[in-house]
Amino acid sequence: MIPEKSTSYDLPDSYDHIDQTLSTANQILSDAVDNAKTLFHSPTVSSFEDLKIVSRVMVLREFNFEERFMRFHTDYRAPKIKQYKKNNSATVLGYDPILKVQIKLQGTIEPHYHNSITRSAWDGSTTRSKKCYSVKGGSSFEIDNPDEYDLKDGNIEDGYMNFAVLIFKFDSLEFLHLKSSGHRRAIHSWDGKYKSQWLVP
Repeated sequence: MIPEKSTSYDLPDSYDHIDQTLSTANQILSDAVDNAKTLFHSPTVSSFEDLKIVSRVMVLREFNFEERFMRFHTDYRAPKIKQYKKNNSATVLGYDPILKVQIKLQGTIEPHYHNSITRSAWDGSTTRSKKCYSVKGGSSFEIDNPDEYDLKDGNIEDGYMNFAVLIFKFDSLEFLHLKSSGHRRAIHSWDGKYKSQWLVP
């Protein structure tokens, strides 16, 4: 089922200039941080686990276009922390069927734990979000009784010891707009210096 229109901003009907694709991507991703109705609020993050590619849907907590990074939150006990420390290459992908826009970013992920970045992110988190990090055992481990791992009342600040921040720094952004009269696809890269290029859709 395709969701209802999730945004109120106006986007171009067609993309005649390549800089329009970058400005639209910036607008969509900036809006997605606080707009849970857009599918870009929870993009797919893919990375390597040895020789396998693993993908996860994660909530976008911050998008900084000028410094080219995204922020995500996770449990420090989760297996992905070790994966990112071993191989930090990653791709973030989102698509909105209403906007008919796909955005793919490639770069690297850096985990943060018990530093100024995590403290600032924790202090800005909601009580409901904080409670998730107090669950015993950590994420993804095999269990026998899921009832034992339900959220419990207690001191939510105890969850900070399990809280981690993932900073995704991107060096390329690919934009795709689908339209019956002709799709538009462009890539923007920052490998040493900024470069943009149209691509065959």
